[in-house]
Amino acid sequence: MVTMGSLLEELARREAVARQRIEEIREQIAALESRLEDEHDRLSRLAITRETVEEILGEAAELAAEPSETAPISAAGAVPVRPAVLGVVTVPPWQAGMSAAMLPRAYRDAVEIMADAGRAMRAGQIAVAMGLPDEAAKREGLRSKLKRLVERGWAREEGPGLFMVIEPVAREVSGQGDGWSRDGIAASSASSPGG
Repeated sequence: MVTMGSLLEELARREAVARQRIEEIREQIAALESRLEDEHDRLSRLAITRETVEEILGEAAELAAEPSETAPISAAGAVPVRPAVLGVVTVPPWQAGMSAAMLPRAYRDAVEIMADAGRAMRAGQIAVAMGLPDEAAKREGLRSKLKRLVERGWAREEGPGLFMVIEPVAREVSGQGDGWSRDGIAASSASSPGG
């Protein structure tokens, strides 16, 4: 016959065993969550690397296939010049008179979206406007492109993570590049008689 004392001791022992199992499972879950986070980071890096390689290969193919008449005109206005390509550099440093049309497609899309917005934007906002899925890998890949545009003088970073095209690029994209001076005054009105 089981006594009340031995029954309570057995229940206490089983409760302690259940608590120990729960703690072991929690530790396993924490370890798995850590591994899962590491794998998500690895996947994100691999996705960015793959997209970058695809972009580089695609841009190199675009440059090889482009006819020279789409290249910008040199400062002298006489001879079309292609941007100097060293290795896989496909975003040339911006210079007066350059058109966004000479940029690779992804960069050109980002420049056009920023110019249309007329304000500083975050990489996520630009990615959504480009029709990209709202994923960390896509945002990070685009952020690196935006940083490259800043490095090459096409855009500027207004604040941490806020990107905006420079004024001359915005005017060129909006179609005001030919008839507008640096201060935004129409060139024809400044030179017109009586004006």
